[in-house]
Amino acid sequence: MAGTVGPSVLAVEEVRRFPNGGVRAGPVLYWDILGLYRETLAGIREAGRLDGVGIDSWAVDYGLLDERGALLGNPVHYRDSRTDGITVPVPDRELYDVTGLQQLPFNTLYQLVAEGDRLDAAATMLLIPDLLNYWLTGEIGAERTNASTTQLYDVRARTWALSLASRVGIPPRLLPPLRDPGTVVGQARELSGVPVVAVGSHDTASAVVAVPASPGTNFAYISSGTWSLAGLELPAPELSDAALAANFTNEGGVDGTIRFLRNVMGLWVLSETLRTWSTSDLSGLLTAAAASPALAAVVDIDAPGFLPPGDMPARLAAACGATGQRPPGTRAEVVRCILDSLALAYRRTLRQAASLTGRTIDVVHIVGGGARNELLCQLTADACGVPVLAGPGEAAALGNVLVQARALGEEDLPDLAAMRALVRETQEVRRYEPSGAGDWDAAEARLGS
Repeated sequence: MAGTVGPSVLAVEEVRRFPNGGVRAGPVLYWDILGLYRETLAGIREAGRLDGVGIDSWAVDYGLLDERGALLGNPVHYRDSRTDGITVPVPDRELYDVTGLQQLPFNTLYQLVAEGDRLDAAATMLLIPDLLNYWLTGEIGAERTNASTTQLYDVRARTWALSLASRVGIPPRLLPPLRDPGTVVGQARELSGVPVVAVGSHDTASAVVAVPASPGTNFAYISSGTWSLAGLELPAPELSDAALAANFTNEGGVDGTIRFLRNVMGLWVLSETLRTWSTSDLSGLLTAAAASPALAAVVDIDAPGFLPPGDMPARLAAACGATGQRPPGTRAEVVRCILDSLALAYRRTLRQAASLTGRTIDVVHIVGGGARNELLCQLTADACGVPVLAGPGEAAALGNVLVQARALGEEDLPDLAAMRALVRETQEVRRYEPSGAGDWDAAEARLGS
């Protein structure tokens, strides 16, 4: 994405698109990191003259470098099964008190433990955007928003949790120096020396920068894409026993904020369903789903069975049967089941976030690709009982270029409030009011929660 930032100007345009997915080789699911780097270079070159480059990506996955700086192997995909059954000799309460992170089997902590003695040959671990930045500039480091997702980062001290790493058998030498978002990493050696900026390199951190919230608003956000990240922006982590029990995470945000949120399975289930059906007619399916009966069948969309790739319609049918519901019979009903279930998960998550922090939620901002899904946005307003403001769709890219612009001298963007004011001024946002449709309490009760 190529972005332009200036007084009353904020725009991004797609320059190059390419597929990205897991590559199974033997028993392991990998990322094609060399292909991603090749396409990254091609996209930057196609963008033309640039003042800066910033990279954001998904979290938790990494590459290991040896002492010469050479990659030791393709990064393993977080959906790989290698962390199944992996445990660490640290109580959950202690882990949470240090890292503030939701317990997820694919967190970097568990992935590194699963490496075993393969870590002996490694000198450094670099998360995906840090790895790409290293290849661009030759500079090694870790940007804090993504580092905070590893379960190896002290969320209060804002440093690596080195003693924790040692206790679980992860050599502290693997954890590189930390950088704040907005730091100029170096110059891209293969790209005429264009500055490379460490942005909010976890894509959700960049997306939250571009949430067009008005000052003083009690807002929640949902960064809706393959995953949905639903929660609140806080000035400090919430590390209570109740937050631990509810499995909420405290991830670092831009300008020292905390993203208090929980991962919700997201539109992954829908995209895998379309893949299973070998169809790309999402628009037609959404139109048909909107006409299907509301809340006819719902599932716990966060159940572990929906995490790996596979036949989602069959899994949905099995989950409905297990709770005594009639499985969806048509494709439209399957899609409606997914979206109703996703809206129900948003409702449950945001209500818990508000309860845990003693806050009220007056409006929900949906950003990312899910903001373009009109049915999902309306269902979310209905489920949550408050207005939904949907957009911008390219929030991560917008947040990325805003942080770059400030780092490179744009004086009109001193803080998040100024960045969000520019988003409100320049981006289309659609409002959805609760319609009162649907008995969401009864739907929740069907899941036994």
